[in-house]
Amino acid sequence: MAEQHIQPKLVSMLKQEKIQLWNPPFTNTDTNEAGTAHLQELAVRYSKEVGFPLPDVEVALEDIRSQAVKRGESNKTYKETNIATLELMLPKEVRKDNKRKHLIETKLDITTQDLIDRITGEFDLRHVMLIVKGKTLPHDKRLCELNVKNNSKIMIVKLCETELRNEMVAKEEKKRSDEESLQRTQKGFQILSERDGSEDPATTPFLEIADQKGNPIQIPPAEKKALILAMGFHEKGRALMKRKEYDMALGHLHLADEQFSKCGSALLNTVDNYAVLQLDIVWCYRALKALSCLDDGKQRLQKAEECFLKCYGEQQQRLQQIKGNTGGEEVLFLRLYLLQSLLAYLDHKNTQAVEKLRKAEDLYGHLCLDPEKMHQLMSMGFSEQDTRLGLRACRGNVDEAALHIIRRNSERNDIMQRERNKRKRRLEAIETLVEMGYSKKDAAKALHATNGDVDEAYRHLLDLYEAKKSDIQTKVDQREAVEAALRVVEGDVVQATQILLNNQGLLPPDLHSPSSPSSSSEEPSTSDSTASGSSSLDADLVNEVLEDIPRHEEDYLDVTLEEESELIAVLKSYLEKMLTSST
Repeated sequence: MAEQHIQPKLVSMLKQEKIQLWNPPFTNTDTNEAGTAHLQELAVRYSKEVGFPLPDVEVALEDIRSQAVKRGESNKTYKETNIATLELMLPKEVRKDNKRKHLIETKLDITTQDLIDRITGEFDLRHVMLIVKGKTLPHDKRLCELNVKNNSKIMIVKLCETELRNEMVAKEEKKRSDEESLQRTQKGFQILSERDGSEDPATTPFLEIADQKGNPIQIPPAEKKALILAMGFHEKGRALMKRKEYDMALGHLHLADEQFSKCGSALLNTVDNYAVLQLDIVWCYRALKALSCLDDGKQRLQKAEECFLKCYGEQQQRLQQIKGNTGGEEVLFLRLYLLQSLLAYLDHKNTQAVEKLRKAEDLYGHLCLDPEKMHQLMSMGFSEQDTRLGLRACRGNVDEAALHIIRRNSERNDIMQRERNKRKRRLEAIETLVEMGYSKKDAAKALHATNGDVDEAYRHLLDLYEAKKSDIQTKVDQREAVEAALRVVEGDVVQATQILLNNQGLLPPDLHSPSSPSSSSEEPSTSDSTASGSSSLDADLVNEVLEDIPRHEEDYLDVTLEEESELIAVLKSYLEKMLTSST
């Protein structure tokens, strides 16, 4: 990984020292040739600092310098002629002089297919696809529509006819599958976010926002809807991360981020979900090796750290008051320190990288669990997840962990029992109102509006029915007045309107017809089968998204530390190599 990132590290070092390789003394401005002596001197110094072999540093610096010079020339050309320079990454079999990169000049208003035709003709290729920043360019769209710009890098992938056909079919199927999955997830959580709990939760699931212990908390409806969508997308993204489907996970996590932005800052400062989301997004960047997202990653880690401080307190005292322990949340800080160390290393902030890695190693030592202790607790009948969370919460003390798990399970059961009792009382109250002649749906909504008070719900329904009755009667009276006025004036709409306006919408008694029959027509009713089909689809979507919502409120803290261990080992080797070289 260090060799893979040699250029980003060197670029970061050059930026810190404000060294511009395209200017003298590193480049002769008349000939654009390298200032060999100065470039050699710089390579020797950088090689010692980063621990890379001198020849590799020399090649990388010259590559950076020549690229910068060419970019400057192409920028000037693009401004003057609107002709862009694109950097093609060629397949091995068509490289000339073993050069992987090839520059090509073109307008950006041509289609991808036009560019492919030119490339296949110039390099004697048959079937290729073009990739920019990890995304395949569709053949029928123009380059400028696909965010291809001057100096963009384009990877050329050669395909045989079978591969081409299979690639296209697989790509289309995956695209349709991903889009359908995202749409179903969005629709499912949209349905859940719009439910307010007024219907029977036994048959119509809805989500509640709970605190760290699982107790429901009250949130304004508008923020609750955005928060449910945000947490729903987040949980789906986390489920995909567990399956190592990081590219798909990242799309869901970004949607969660959009929904979180609709929540008030006061809410985001009291729950840790937003901070955890920022960590998860950067963890996906790491897994996908998305170096272009480094700047975004720094900002997200800063947001996460600030949010953790506000939610947990400077010394995690607020978390201690709420939960009675802080051990479980340390896995979040482990990932935070690891990601901060990685980004600092890539940004050539070596002292900071070492400091963060040491903090991460220290936490890792506390969080790694003794297999014998795990076996001891699991033999008591505790689940692997509860055992892991319990041991971390109690700093590895088996006896305390057992008591902690029992206590948490008891608290969880108490909450579930309270919810069951609450549901039972609610169903009984609904039946009481139904026996009084009200519909089950209206009774449920009235109870929800009055916080379960049957008497208040009854009065609420009376007021509601009276209001509806009055409104219906008013509409009937108005309709009868209009029909009577039209009969009197033999259908003259203008004259009938004037009569009603002059008499406050009523027909004067002297103009009433002896017989004023009225006709009524019923509104077409909604098809029961259509409503039933829609309800069934909604139920399927809701059940589908609920599958990815963990039942344990601390599932996001249950980490095996396998990926963390690998990253620690890699970072440690890089930094040790760097420190050895600099001494």
